[in-house]
Amino acid sequence: MKKVVDLDTIKDCFFDGMTLMVGGFMGCGAPETLIDYILELGIKDIILISTDTATVDKGVGKLIVAKRVKKLFASHIGLNPETGNQMNDGTMEVELVPQGTLVERIRSGGAGLGGVLTPTGIGTIVEEGKQVLEIDGKKYILEKILQADVSLIRGSVTDVYGNTVYRGTTNNFNQVMATAGKTVIVETEKLVHGGTLSPESISTPSIYVDYIIRGGNRKYVY
Repeated sequence: MKKVVDLDTIKDCFFDGMTLMVGGFMGCGAPETLIDYILELGIKDIILISTDTATVDKGVGKLIVAKRVKKLFASHIGLNPETGNQMNDGTMEVELVPQGTLVERIRSGGAGLGGVLTPTGIGTIVEEGKQVLEIDGKKYILEKILQADVSLIRGSVTDVYGNTVYRGTTNNFNQVMATAGKTVIVETEKLVHGGTLSPESISTPSIYVDYIIRGGNRKYVY
């Protein structure tokens, strides 16, 4: 299957009510071309899994501002006031997850596990409504795994087979999210021929990648 495609080819990957994972942090390392395409398609009622909600004009923050997200899993929302506004007025459900727990729930989803046991949140509101197990005298919260219909990934360098290397900010959550999506789409900053990449440098092997989009050339300086 040819993996390097244009945006029209992946149009049917997106649908209302879908669960979407998006890599990056604070908008850095986020697949901006793919996020803009979802906005263009008018996709709504998204269940979004993202480490944060960036700012109002960057990364997944644009989906929040456009009110395309009905439920959010994230560890940090402080840079995007619109996230707080929608959470407080009840138009968007928000589940705040400690960042270490969030990444482990995603990693476990990609590994096919049934859940995560963590002591983080014991004795706080985090444990409300969740199963608590005691093992060797210590309590753990059973956190459910997270998986997505589609994972949107930004790679620094990708070969035509989908083997992907991450550098700098593209390391943020992209690697782990590439394992937990039914469909994985990489927006790469640089596309190279097969056999170009050193095997030791590849973090996401081609087997995880369904489609590759050229893009990711927009970088932000804070």
